[in-house]
Amino acid sequence: MPLQRAIIGFFSRPLGPSSRMLFQAGFALAVFLLLAVPAHAAASVVPASTMPWWFWPLALFVTCFFIGIVAVPAGIGGGTLFVPIIGGFFPFHLDFVRGAGLLVALASALAAGPMLLRGGLASVRLALPLALLACMSSIAGALLGLALPASVIQVALGLIVLGIVALMLAAKKSEFPNVAQPDRLSSALGIHGVFIDGASGRAFDWQVHRTPLGLVVFLLIGVMAGMFGIGAGWANVPALNLLMGVPLKVSAGTSGLVLSLVDSSAAWVYLNRGAVLPMIAVPSVVGMMLGARIGARLLHVLKGSVIRKMVITLLLFAGIRALLKGLGVWV
Repeated sequence: MPLQRAIIGFFSRPLGPSSRMLFQAGFALAVFLLLAVPAHAAASVVPASTMPWWFWPLALFVTCFFIGIVAVPAGIGGGTLFVPIIGGFFPFHLDFVRGAGLLVALASALAAGPMLLRGGLASVRLALPLALLACMSSIAGALLGLALPASVIQVALGLIVLGIVALMLAAKKSEFPNVAQPDRLSSALGIHGVFIDGASGRAFDWQVHRTPLGLVVFLLIGVMAGMFGIGAGWANVPALNLLMGVPLKVSAGTSGLVLSLVDSSAAWVYLNRGAVLPMIAVPSVVGMMLGARIGARLLHVLKGSVIRKMVITLLLFAGIRALLKGLGVWV
């Protein structure tokens, strides 16, 4: 009884910010170790690998940590980088990678969400109507992706990733788009706001237009998010910024909120089909969440051009690898 009271009293005490972060990190590490220790689980994931069982979880953790740092400032979601990189260079079946990719994108979005909301870089009013349609279509996309052969998905993924690179190279993103007048739908929904740019210290009022067309575009984005497990943050930001006239940083921040809702819907399909393996998902999610917290802080001060060049380079290499792997040229 004294021991029980001591344990209850320890966990009942209020934690400060630093203690809370340490507790969360320790809890995540404990869960990771509990799920990763069984050696037979590693054998079922990588039967042909000669590496020790702990190598691949550790490699996933480190890789996802750095992916999280660059994904949040770029506003593309962790899954956009995770699926082509892990699917191309790690010895896992693509279905497991796509299932984990949705959880990774969800984790990075949830980890960065509170900071983005507090900083005024994300708008709930903007995210909710777009995410509603994308959530419904992402379930259909997930069912379609699991029904197709892995080689077909791998080839399609490589083409999509290379298309993302071309889109990022061709798109002329505007830091502060000029929206002369909002449309009727955005006015009715109250989609507007003010955010303070951390780099310049200036406050900017923003509003949106072409809202009906934006809803249709996000319906298609949801299908791709569920089918490829890449989160589709790469499409969210251009749609918000170039089509609807949302400032670039607000587009990147709001993209994270949309991802958190869309990916949670599609992830249930992969969970129900048994395509989420803890050995892959747990270290990936933990690494992504830790990296995303750093990435959310960098969004305020880091130049977008630096992150953009890094992301384009990574996606170009990963897209070529995914395409060649799907065609059987580079296995």
